[in-house]
Amino acid sequence: MELSADEIQHAVRAELAEDIGTGDATTLATVSESATMCAEMVAREPLVLAGLAFAMAAFRELDPNLVVAPHAAEGTRCAKGQVLLRVTGSARAILTAERVALNFVQRLSGIATLTAQFVEQVNGTQAKILDTRKTTPGWRRFEKYAVKCGGGSNHRVGLFDLVLIKDNHLAALRHEQPNAIAAAVQRARAAYPELKVEVEADTLEQVRQALEARADVILLDNMSLPDLRAAVALVGETAQTEASGGVRLESVRAIAGTGVNFISVGAITHSARAVDVALDFGS
Repeated sequence: MELSADEIQHAVRAELAEDIGTGDATTLATVSESATMCAEMVAREPLVLAGLAFAMAAFRELDPNLVVAPHAAEGTRCAKGQVLLRVTGSARAILTAERVALNFVQRLSGIATLTAQFVEQVNGTQAKILDTRKTTPGWRRFEKYAVKCGGGSNHRVGLFDLVLIKDNHLAALRHEQPNAIAAAVQRARAAYPELKVEVEADTLEQVRQALEARADVILLDNMSLPDLRAAVALVGETAQTEASGGVRLESVRAIAGTGVNFISVGAITHSARAVDVALDFGS
């Protein structure tokens, strides 16, 4: 997932407009227009960095004459106390952009940091950590970018780039012959021949049906470890397998050990904690 300068700037402008409204009343009332200062963005805890480009864009949007210098790279592990960015110039611009800049870095670095923890747990296995569509409205591309910064992989971006036949689709086709999975895969291939087709399976019987239908990927939903191992053995090299459902840091290593190709983790986007990052002001 790569982000363009234009979409970063568009997002930053929208957040600044939301925050500033008719004007930063406190800063305008108390800080001289001619005042200057230097500030450092500092990690208050260990983290994997993501979103620094948004912070830089926020400061420059309010004053292009600010000197904004990054001190760490996206996707790198940063220690507690490490300086991430230094900005010098108009005090008004720095103070007004502060919260928006921090919001982007704290939120996106939180996702990158949690993703990296999951990736570390499956090191040495063939399993890759995938994100999901359980994202903040309007921030999906940014959050999936953060997943990549943390070493994870992106699943589908939206409903348009992969056919994923889930249990509710199959429920709507429950009367089809020879079975709902066969009917769904056949229709998907006919309508979107250029897209991969993934089928959600809750049981080993559904895994067999997905194999017979020649699905590209079989999503093994909320299966026990014995069933995951049995499903992986059944599938062999015929298709790829993805484990999903309630995956936690404590359980992901055991899931990876079953031999699945992918493990999708909604928590890395919908439940990641914003990390502690501060803007420290000097003279």
